[in-house]
Amino acid sequence: MESLGQSEDLLAKASQLWTMLDDMAENSPESYRQFMQQQLTDAKKYYTPPEPHLCLKAHILGPIEKSLFINICRWNKVPAPQSPSDPIPLKSDKIEEVSDKSELYSVLNIAYNPSVLERVKDHPAEEDQLIRLSLKYIKEHFKVTLSHSYSITKFKLKGSLERMRQSLRGGPAPAVLSKKNTKKEMTLDQLRNITPKEDSSDLTLLTENSVPTKACLIEEISSTQAPELRTPPYELSVRKSADGRPLKIELKVELPEVGCISDCNLSVSKDDVLIEYPEKYRLHLDLPEPVSEEETTAAFYKKKGILHITIPIWQQK
Repeated sequence: MESLGQSEDLLAKASQLWTMLDDMAENSPESYRQFMQQQLTDAKKYYTPPEPHLCLKAHILGPIEKSLFINICRWNKVPAPQSPSDPIPLKSDKIEEVSDKSELYSVLNIAYNPSVLERVKDHPAEEDQLIRLSLKYIKEHFKVTLSHSYSITKFKLKGSLERMRQSLRGGPAPAVLSKKNTKKEMTLDQLRNITPKEDSSDLTLLTENSVPTKACLIEEISSTQAPELRTPPYELSVRKSADGRPLKIELKVELPEVGCISDCNLSVSKDDVLIEYPEKYRLHLDLPEPVSEEETTAAFYKKKGILHITIPIWQQK
């Protein structure tokens, strides 16, 4: 009965809202037009996908030393700090290991509200401090050891735009987490007064279940934790013509536990390939040559559990 009463209350409020809009449309058409335009503008901004802002290159020191590329992105779905006493929200995905013929490296996507990045972009000291706080978040949240140094790459995004957007959208929509703190908090406004340090160990991050004991500057947007996926064994080769010109890429992937290949997700872009099997496997590879993704063919040999993918290399005309 209680849920029925709540439903009736919601219906009554919705009816009241529609009545107010009808009255506005009839008595003040210009106000109604402006109101609806503002709603459309806000909705468009909210559903705008993440966009690359800058890419950092840092180094994971152990257990395996390798480069870590951090894509700092702009995304309206990440809320802006609501007041000077609020920490700065962020949204991140999981660290993804990438392997190609030349090197082994990892990629991580982190998104901030555009207003946060706009505020610091013309102030190197503030930008450096925000970056170092992001690195501190990565070290504490993902339990990795990072070098103190970093560099800003000449490109804004490592990997494909589609992969970044899919990855950040993987969790539920961000929401502002309400936390009341007894201690004074560090805010974006106070970045101007901070001298950048090699290791910002005096600043702590605010995660979903933690209680801050020191000044906190970054707040993580909660997301559903996905199960750890295995990287399946694979073999990648480039087939060439008699004169040495690359013609196609062949990728063989061992998927012994896949019962139905239709449950697999295969996505190919001009420079990478992604294979996912829910709760089991995930393989993301950068391709050694630009390819014609629309001409990709794939065959699954069920008895052997092998997926054979053929990707023609893009030929300049």
